[in-house]
Order: sequence, then structure tokens, then C-alpha cells
Amino acid sequence: MERTSFSLLFYIRRTKLNKAGEAPIFMRITVNGQRADASARRFIEPRLWNTAKGKAVENGRGCKELNFYLDAVSANVLRIQRDMELEGTELSAHAVLDRYLGKDRPERHTLIGLFIEHNEKQKKLAGIDVAPATAVRYETCRKLVGQFLWQAYRRKDMYLDEMSRQFVEDYEYFLKTERCCSHNTAIQYLKNLKKITRIAQMKGWLSRDPFAEIRFHKEQIERDFLERHELKKLLDKTIDIPRLAQIRDIFAFCCLTGLAFSDVKQLRTEHIATDINGMQWIRKTRQKTGNMCNIPLLDAAQEILARYHNNPYCQAHDVLLPVCSNQKMNSYLKELADICGIKKHLSTHTARHTFATLTLASGATIENVAKMLGHSDTKMTRHYARILDSSIMRDMQTLAKNMAL
Repeated sequence: MERTSFSLLFYIRRTKLNKAGEAPIFMRITVNGQRADASARRFIEPRLWNTAKGKAVENGRGCKELNFYLDAVSANVLRIQRDMELEGTELSAHAVLDRYLGKDRPERHTLIGLFIEHNEKQKKLAGIDVAPATAVRYETCRKLVGQFLWQAYRRKDMYLDEMSRQFVEDYEYFLKTERCCSHNTAIQYLKNLKKITRIAQMKGWLSRDPFAEIRFHKEQIERDFLERHELKKLLDKTIDIPRLAQIRDIFAFCCLTGLAFSDVKQLRTEHIATDINGMQWIRKTRQKTGNMCNIPLLDAAQEILARYHNNPYCQAHDVLLPVCSNQKMNSYLKELADICGIKKHLSTHTARHTFATLTLASGATIENVAKMLGHSDTKMTRHYARILDSSIMRDMQTLAKNMAL
């Protein structure tokens, strides 16, 4: 095996003095007679340089610290030479120097930088391949990661190759404690972050998966829904406050149609169709999934729409109902529950669960309910629907009748 010769020396260039009369110090790496030179990023007065030893004189001012620095540079270069030999990498003067200078490293990319790049694409695809709500959620996730970076590391960004499992665990702790996120909400944000790290891995920007061996488990949550007598109490309640009366009507309309908040907010005249029997239907694609909803309009729902036919807000925005923001509506629904004596947590999504549960309890098949909710299969519908005691009793009465001797 051919022996590799290696040497490192330091020298000064006396013809390149700076304004203070100091000469720049250079290092020269020689491998098998091939040389590579680079600045050591230090200066010294020529009279204080010992050419024979390749270092500063021992008793000069600041020379001791300079020699410590040059010794550290030398040790670093020698370590790089040893590492390359162990790796079996072809050794050359320029290869050693490039590794010392960091020129052999691939370009480093940052977490927030990749987040911004990803989210810009999401915004452009919103309404095409991506639900607008998904694009908003990724942007929220980016902001949360930025807040965590600043609080934990006092940094606005970090390199992707600096991410570790500890980073993921600390971020989850931050979400649950500082941001007061529920377990399921925190898991969703972690899944969003994991997608970003997967993209980084596919691009070759991240070699180690910080989510390796981390498994996500969402907790099963029993969401509130209104039973038939509670919905009737809500509809029959006289409410003198116009603001709450309006919220009651919109919430009740969602209970009667199963529309999600984003869909009822966008509901327009063009989404109402009349069949050959004169029955009115809501035919609208869901904003979240793009799936078509086909929902027959009950008389009570039609009465609510008629109530707002001449509403100034509806006419100005070309919509059928004057829907405020989701945050305001959820806040007003708490007041509404207190006024109506309903001891349940009401939200805009409660209405969707109420519709699914009551339609199933009335004898509708889960396939038809899935079609009305705009679900592509019944698996998601089962998360919305509940089995009521009345449904169990009805089925048991049918069973008893069929088994009668």
C-alpha cells in the first residue's frame, strides 16, 4: 500500500502588510507533494515571527495566545486528515483544506425556511388540491414553531440537521403547557411538522429522522350533541337580543342541515336546487374536502332562510345567512346555552354532530347520512353519529316483534 506523506506548516507573507504593518499568517497543507494554501485569519508583526518553527516567538506580546490558536488549527487539520483516512476518502491537500473550511458540506437549509416554501405552495393550491383550512393550519404551525424556537433557544430559525428527537419532545411539551393545546390538537401540529421533516428527508437535507420511533395516538373524544327535545327547546325559545337570536337561527340551521361552519358561511342562492317533486335541496361541495353534499331542506330550515331573505348583510355579500366569525359564534353560543338552560358545551361543530345523530336516530341509513354530510365513506360518519337510547329501544321493539311466537 502506497504511503501518504502529509505535512502542515504556517508562514507569513511579508509583502502583504496591512496598515498596522502586520503580515498575514497562512497555512500550507502538503499531501504527496501537492500543496494547498489558505489564510489562518491572523496577523503578526514580521519581527515576532519565527520562520524556522513556523510560529510566533515565545516572549512577544500576544504571541502566546497566537501560538495556542495555531496549535488548535493544527490539531483540527490533523483530525480531519485522520478522519478521512478512516473513512477511506481519497486524501489530497485540497480535499483536507476544503473539509477544514467547510466547503465539502452540502448547503444547509433551515426549518422555518422550508416551512415558508411549503406554505407558499399550499396557499397557491388552496381550493385546488388543498382545502383552504389546511393551508391556514400549516401557517399556524409555522408560527407556533417560530414561537417555540425563540422561547427555547432564543433563535428565529434553526438548521434542519440540528433537529433531534429531543426537539420534537420539547415542542410537544411547549404546545401542551405554554399554548394550552389539548392532546389531539398538539398531535395534529406534530403531524404537520413531521410532514415538513419528511420533505427535508426526500430532498436530502435531513439525514436523521427526528420523529423516528415516535407514534401518534389521538384520544377518542365524545363530543356533545343536542337531543331532539333540546333542539326543540332552542328553536322555541323567545330571544329578545337580536345578536343571539341571529346566532340561534344559524346554529339551528346547521343542526337541521349538517353544514359545517365554513360551508354555511358561503351558502348562496345557487346552492339551493328544486327537484321535480318541488322539494328544495342544498347541493354544495364542501370547502374542506371538495365532496358534494346533497341535503333536503326541511320546513324549519326553509323558514330560517326566509327570515333573512332581505337582510342587508346577506344582500351586500350575496349569501343566504349573516354568519359572523367562528370565534364570535362559539362565544355567543355559550350565552345561548345559558339562556336556553342547556347544560352542554355548544360550538359550531356541535350542530354537525347533532344532525348526524338525530338523522340516524330517525331511521336514516349511515350511507345516506354520509352523503348528506359530504363524507367519501361511512368511517368518518361514525365519528359524528351517536347511538341514542331511543334508537336502541326502537331496534329492540322490532326484534321483539319479529321473535314473537
